[in-house]
Amino acid sequence: MRGPTTPVCRVGMPCSEPAVGVQLSFSRGSKVVAMALTGAGGRYSVRLPAGTYIVAQRPAAKIGTGVRPQQVRVVGAESRRVDLFIDTGIR
Repeated sequence: MRGPTTPVCRVGMPCSEPAVGVQLSFSRGSKVVAMALTGAGGRYSVRLPAGTYIVAQRPAAKIGTGVRPQQVRVVGAESRRVDLFIDTGIR
């Protein structure tokens, strides 16, 4: 998801939307291990070996705080759902 999508959020009106077409990078240290492109509904899928990764939007956003959470942890061979939120910086 990404948001806010308007400068003023109103009751009953969505203030966020799916982040479609966003390129995400998953890094360990200074090395990008994997990339993913969000599709319809803002969904993405990536396979990563066990470890902790830094998640970032590519190219980096010029405003906003970027992707949250900024770190994800993969444990063993488990499948895991991680919902990411991209702050657009609109205020």
